[in-house]
Amino acid sequence: MLRAIQSLAHLLDNGRAARGHASGICQRPVHLIRVSRSRPVDCRPGDLGGLILTSEKENRLDIENAKLRRLLAQAGVDAAEKKIMEGVQRLLLEELHHRIKNVLATVMAIASQSLRNAKSVEDGREAIEHRLLALGRVHDLLLKTNWTSASLASIVQTATEPFDKGQRFSVQIPDIEVSPAAVLPLAMILNELCTNAVKYGALSNGGHVAISAAVDTSKERFGFTWIEIGGPSVQTPTHQSFGTRLIEQGLVGELRGEAHLSFEPSGVVCKLDIPLASLVPMRQTT
Repeated sequence: MLRAIQSLAHLLDNGRAARGHASGICQRPVHLIRVSRSRPVDCRPGDLGGLILTSEKENRLDIENAKLRRLLAQAGVDAAEKKIMEGVQRLLLEELHHRIKNVLATVMAIASQSLRNAKSVEDGREAIEHRLLALGRVHDLLLKTNWTSASLASIVQTATEPFDKGQRFSVQIPDIEVSPAAVLPLAMILNELCTNAVKYGALSNGGHVAISAAVDTSKERFGFTWIEIGGPSVQTPTHQSFGTRLIEQGLVGELRGEAHLSFEPSGVVCKLDIPLASLVPMRQTT
């Protein structure tokens, strides 16, 4: 009996009309028959027993409704994902806008102060060029780490490498990570010290520079020392240069620390004292 019903359903699906008698099963045409296999079929002449009849139109509407429900569900998921992506995009644009403003402010300060303290236009141009190149190297370093952090060793290497002609730096520093906000001030301080040493200090002749750093966990302080050795005799300058102001007031101020520059006869000595919380990423201070 079930085989006969399945054969009839197959014929009806192909658009054939069932006319006349179907071996006593049914005496009127139908288009689609749904059969529950778990329920016995009891057919009598003129009666469909446990069979459920639906028209072709009703079946098509059911299919279309199911498709519509799937489309609506997918649209809800897509809308939620779109909203999330728009939020992420907005945050990225705001962060990019913030960084561009900071970079432009830094460039403006470098250009203005470099020209103000330059003895000539050529000296001013050279000072601006060197400082902007240093700024670019710092951004390249941060880009490699997706602006998450940078090791102290990489900062020192990035800043001193353009000035290192034959192992003229001895470096003893701890292996620590530095937060993005602290990378730029440290690197620019090192650039100013290197530039001064090349012009007037130990790197202008056969001298060298000793760089050391230490972390005092009990006081939560970071100490950094720059000592020039073997250079020409140094005298205290009669006026404060832009580089000196940049170190003692500007860049160190960003880190809420202190800088002490001394012009010893044997060479320039620079000592930085910075709160550890201003230097390392927050995850390392906990």
